[in-house]
Amino acid sequence: MRPLVIGSRGSRLALWQAEWTRARLEQSGAAARIEIIRTSGDRFLDRPLAAMGGKGVFVKEIEEALLSRAIDLAAHSLKDLPTAQPQGLTIACVPPREDPHDVLVAPRATGLAGLAPGAVVGTGSPRRAIQIRRARPDVRVTDLRGNVDTRLERLRRGGYDAVVLAAAGLRRLGIAFEGAVLDFDQMIPAAGQGAMAIEIRADDGVTAGLLLPHHHQPTASAVTAERALLRGLDGGCQAPIAAVAEVDGARLVLRGLVAGPEGDPFLVERREGPVGEAERIGADMAETFLARGAGAFVRGTRAPLPEAP
Repeated sequence: MRPLVIGSRGSRLALWQAEWTRARLEQSGAAARIEIIRTSGDRFLDRPLAAMGGKGVFVKEIEEALLSRAIDLAAHSLKDLPTAQPQGLTIACVPPREDPHDVLVAPRATGLAGLAPGAVVGTGSPRRAIQIRRARPDVRVTDLRGNVDTRLERLRRGGYDAVVLAAAGLRRLGIAFEGAVLDFDQMIPAAGQGAMAIEIRADDGVTAGLLLPHHHQPTASAVTAERALLRGLDGGCQAPIAAVAEVDGARLVLRGLVAGPEGDPFLVERREGPVGEAERIGADMAETFLARGAGAFVRGTRAPLPEAP
């Protein structure tokens, strides 16, 4: 049997995920190699994600390679995946989730409350920007894109007083940081944050079987609820939407947030129910947000954040 080909972006974090996948395939008895694919999101770092179409910019070329059979599977950060796969593709495996929290990396602060008045905080995420501004209206939130190393280097060079990153990426790469993990009351993460998704062709039963032992059902249930909320709102990178679900035995708790482009209105919901009804819980929350008026702004675009000097 020829080695399976894993498609991946070229960043350190993406390659960590691809290597994790390769190692698990070898545990299942299959050889594999990694093929680096450069996506639109990697090529145009000077453009806001919303201007390029949102989530799909990090996966489009990889999914095209899957459909053309140039690769056999792809290891994605699940939060980068649109809520619907192209015809012919499916998510075959959701591994155990890493920490889904966001982290405020700030050498001279231990949290949002510890930031100096007027501090410059870097993030390319409207979701993070809205929640930071709500907690600290006095700080200046400016656009910052690039991989983890790029953003940390911008912080070290002094262009920012703090940056907000996903805890999962820092932990997977073994990067120590000064700052604070933001609890869910301060910062609700993106749907799927901290989770991986391994995507294959829907007719590839052999690869699906190899991945099955590495699928983690509690994580899959949690992200099912989160993505059902996102799908029900028809939202992506263009609107500040956040969702995180926690599974405790047979129960699932979902937190959700939807905000206007400038942070007003700021709508928060919480739902709890049987883990087997994850899809319904997320869809019901989306309906509640829409009934509260979210449909008027979640499908709009946002102006780019001002770039820091």
